[in-house]
Amino acid sequence: MINQAEKNLLLKIKNRKARIAIVGMGYVGLPLACEFSEKGFHIIGIDVDRNRVDSLLKGKSYIEDIPSARLAKLVRAGLFKASSDYGCLESEVDIVIICVPTPLSRSRDPDISYIVSAVEEIQKRIPSLQLVILESTTYPGTTEEVILPALERAGHKVGKDFFLCFSPERIDPGNKQFKPADIPKVVGGVTPACTRLAAALYGQVMPEIVKVSSPRTAEMTKILENTFRIVNIGLVNELAMAAESLQVNIWEAIDAAKTKPFGYMPFYPGPGIGGHCIGVDPIYLSWKARMHGTDLQFIELARKVNATMPHHVVSQAVYTLNQYRGKAIARSKVLVLGIAYKRDVADTRESPALDILEELKKLGASVSYHDPYVPQIKQHALSLKSQPLTAAILKKQDLVILTTAHTCFDRKKIAANAGLIYDTRNFFKGFEATHIVRL
Repeated sequence: MINQAEKNLLLKIKNRKARIAIVGMGYVGLPLACEFSEKGFHIIGIDVDRNRVDSLLKGKSYIEDIPSARLAKLVRAGLFKASSDYGCLESEVDIVIICVPTPLSRSRDPDISYIVSAVEEIQKRIPSLQLVILESTTYPGTTEEVILPALERAGHKVGKDFFLCFSPERIDPGNKQFKPADIPKVVGGVTPACTRLAAALYGQVMPEIVKVSSPRTAEMTKILENTFRIVNIGLVNELAMAAESLQVNIWEAIDAAKTKPFGYMPFYPGPGIGGHCIGVDPIYLSWKARMHGTDLQFIELARKVNATMPHHVVSQAVYTLNQYRGKAIARSKVLVLGIAYKRDVADTRESPALDILEELKKLGASVSYHDPYVPQIKQHALSLKSQPLTAAILKKQDLVILTTAHTCFDRKKIAANAGLIYDTRNFFKGFEATHIVRL
C-alpha cells in the first residue's frame, strides 16, 4: 500500500520538483549531477574538498568526461550548485545520493569510513530528507547493516518516515560509447516503496531500470560485474606469461579466439590492474565472504596473479634491455609512457605504472615518464613531472615502456624515435620491428 509520503515524493519526482543532493563530486557524482540537472532537476553537489567546490561554483570541471562548458551552462541556469556544508540538507533537499569513495585500508580491508561520515550527517536531517540512495560500491549487507540502523537511530521508520535504496554506479571513466544515461540502472530498496521511488527517480534520466529484490542483491550485482573482470584478467595475464615461455604471441592468439561467435569473450593482458573498481571491489566481496566462513579462492588467486604483473613487466624490461642492447638496468634511462591506470583519464589510483616506476628506480634506473593527463606525481616515494614527448627525449632513452595506451600517443613518432620499446598493451600492433618487444 502506498502511503502519503511516498505519493508526495513520487509526484515531486515526476514533476521534476524534487530537490537532490549528491554527496561526492568525483568520477561518479559529478556526471550523475549533470545528467539530473540537464533534465531540469535542481542539484546540490556536496564535497568535503573545498578546492573542488570552488571549481564547481565557477563552472570549471576537473573530470575529463565533463567539459567545463557543459558544467558552466548548468551553473548559470541555476540548476547546479556546490557546497562543502551539509547544512544545505536542512531545508533544500528531498533526496540524497551518496557517491563517496570506498577504498581499501592500509591492511587491505574495506574502508567505508566515507560512507559512515556521510550517513552521520544525513541521519540528523531525517525525515526532512526522504529518499537516501547509496551508489558507492561496497560489500553486500552495507545498506541494511550499516546505513539503515544509523538512519533509524532516532526512531524514524524506513518505508514510512524515509526511504532507503542501493543503486550501484556503473560509470566507466573515459568511455566515449556508453554515457551514464545509456547504462541500465539497477535498484534495490529496503522495502518495495523504497525500490519504487528510486526506480521512478532514475527513470527520469536512465533508459532502463532493473529492479532487484533487495539492497544486498544490488550490492552483489556490482561486485559480481567487477569480480568477473578481475578473474578473467588474471587468467589472461597468467596465460600471457606462459605464452612468453612457449614462444607464442598471446595477442595474436586472442585475436584468433575472438572470431568464435559464441562461448568466448576477449580479455587482454597488461602491466597490472588499477583504478577504484576492478582491483578493489572483489576484495570487498572476499572480505565479507570470509566473515561468513567462505573462502573465495578464485578472487584471491586472480588478485595475486594481477599483483605480480608490475614486477613481471620490470623483469621483462631488465631482460629486454640486456638482450637487445647489452645493458644493465642500473644507470639506464627508462621512459614510462602513461601513468594513469587506464587510457584517456587522469586517475592514477592503484595504477600499476607507479609500481613499475618505483621498482625501476630501486634497481638504479634513471626514470622519467610522459602522460598528458598527469602533469606530476608525488606518491610511492616518487616526485616527478611529465616530460614532453619529443623526438629528442625519445632518442635519449635506453628503453621506453608503454604502460597506458592513451589515444593521443603518436605511435609512428614513438616507434621511429625510440631505440627500444617494451609494449605492455599491444599498442604497436601492426608494427613489425625488431626494436619493439611485446608483453
